[in-house]
Amino acid sequence: MSKLNPQEIRKTTIGGQALIEGILMRGPHKSAIVVRKPEGGLETKIDETGSVSPSIWGKIPVIRGVIGFVKSMAYGFKALNYSAEFFPEEEDDPERKKGRVEAWLDEKMNNPKAEKAAMTIAMVIGVLLPVVLFMLTPTLIAGLFGDGLSNIVRNLVEGGIRIVIFLLFLLITSRQKDVRRTYMYHGAEHKTIACYEAGEALTVENVRKHSRFHPRCGTSFLFVVMIISILFHSLFTWGSVWIRMAVRLAGLPVIVGLSFEINRFAGRHDNILTYILRAPGLFLQRLTTFEPDDSMIEVGIAAMEQVIPTDSADKW
Repeated sequence: MSKLNPQEIRKTTIGGQALIEGILMRGPHKSAIVVRKPEGGLETKIDETGSVSPSIWGKIPVIRGVIGFVKSMAYGFKALNYSAEFFPEEEDDPERKKGRVEAWLDEKMNNPKAEKAAMTIAMVIGVLLPVVLFMLTPTLIAGLFGDGLSNIVRNLVEGGIRIVIFLLFLLITSRQKDVRRTYMYHGAEHKTIACYEAGEALTVENVRKHSRFHPRCGTSFLFVVMIISILFHSLFTWGSVWIRMAVRLAGLPVIVGLSFEINRFAGRHDNILTYILRAPGLFLQRLTTFEPDDSMIEVGIAAMEQVIPTDSADKW
């Protein structure tokens, strides 16, 4: 058996996110947003802040996962909002009179402070909505089964409900035209990272041949979060539904941190165990990634080229 070229097994900390007609790539030292504008050209925004945390807390296992998750959510939302600015909503009817609420919002949004406040509120909602939908709603539904079930069985029921809600959410969104295009950019992001990890030149032809599935995807991470949640909460006895919800919120940072470490381990090793850990998330990516066209791959390459580190910081 021939030995592998070191380039063929290169692992990277670079990660990304699909945007509206664009891609965000985050390297150790830099972040890049590249958007395909309506007229066809590329708009690139570079941020000198990368994914590597300079603080000591960002190097401690589990804690670094929580810090990274919060920062990724905040930065990802800002990037998504930035990409949306290139595609303003069209007016349905220019002669339509605006309602009082709509007119008030238009007036207030011209105020920079009001606009910043609205963005903050939207970001908070964007973080809380998944928590309510995937964490608290299953707890409420499982509470309808009464007290006749054992702690372990009820946790399994709740976990099953959570997974079903998650799958339905992915299935429904993947069938929407605009979201599907975003999922195509998601595929371009994965294929570009895979090409870089393979040590190949970043060309459309090289990127095209790589898989759109990647073990460090956020979809895989969310699935690991659900599994860890089931196991973690099996350690606690059941009280009222409100106590259960409070316990789930309190334990969320621990679950996120542990899930990050598991996803990190699965992304940097290749063996039977990591294959098993990756399999469910890779399967779910069939719903969140689609094959991109060449123009989308070009966006992925443009974003990747901006964040490739020149030193040894890009190490797992």
